[in-house]
Amino acid sequence: MQSVNTEKFRVGLVQMSCALDPNENLEKARWRIREAAAKGAEIVCLQELFRSQYFCREENAELFALAEPIPGPTTETLGTLARELGIAIVASLFERRTAGLYHNTAAVIGADGELAGIYRKMHIPDDPLYFEKFYFTPGDLGFINFDTRFARVGVLVCWDQWYPEAARLSSIAGANILFYPTAIGWHPAEKQQYGAAQLDAWRTIQRGHAIANGIYVAAVNRVGHEGPADSGLEFWGSSFVADPFGQVIAQASSSDEEILVAECDPHRIEEVRRNWPFLRDRRVDAYAPITKRWLD
Repeated sequence: MQSVNTEKFRVGLVQMSCALDPNENLEKARWRIREAAAKGAEIVCLQELFRSQYFCREENAELFALAEPIPGPTTETLGTLARELGIAIVASLFERRTAGLYHNTAAVIGADGELAGIYRKMHIPDDPLYFEKFYFTPGDLGFINFDTRFARVGVLVCWDQWYPEAARLSSIAGANILFYPTAIGWHPAEKQQYGAAQLDAWRTIQRGHAIANGIYVAAVNRVGHEGPADSGLEFWGSSFVADPFGQVIAQASSSDEEILVAECDPHRIEEVRRNWPFLRDRRVDAYAPITKRWLD
């Protein structure tokens, strides 16, 4: 499928800390989106589950009350803002699909204020302080792209970052850029020994997706410490945009709230893919075993 846009477009990433009050977080996000738009952003992406602190640090059935339908109050609020500013917004939400069925879902809102569609997170982790399998049903919509006024975008969420299959499928469906709303950080007890290597691996795998697919990649993470001082999570921020050659063209700090704005040029995709023609040389006739869990 041909990418729908050949003109340059500007993306904005909102890296912020989150309070306990979901309404406070929504209001902060609204003003940060306005800041990004004022800096020229045409597609603004919020971090994973931006309306709350990262509740998956514990298994608590009462926290299902944070979920909401899509369309719902948050998409309506952001839709009004998108229409006013003439921008597209990618918003990661805790979706209540029906009683007892919940998803980690990214909503894409067009510049007309309408919901362009949703992506439900496909890969669901279960690790200490990341107990997402307790809350989220795996996505059932596949790896899909969304056409905005400015670009064709692929949206994947956090744990999806580590899977080259997800990036590949979105890329060969014609995306100009892959957005990764994220909530990832350090366990306090691990930071000194493993922290630098963990952050480097996170950045490297996503730059690898950009290189392997000849595509822009944008990852937006939260900052701040959430939970008890000795057993919570310190989110490492470091939101960034990489170009199709894997070069980082915009980078946030690991500790501060920031607005990143970066210009993306679809002609750069064409240039890189002509010189590194990985898509041309793929042996699609030989990849059938990839659908198996393990080759015994």
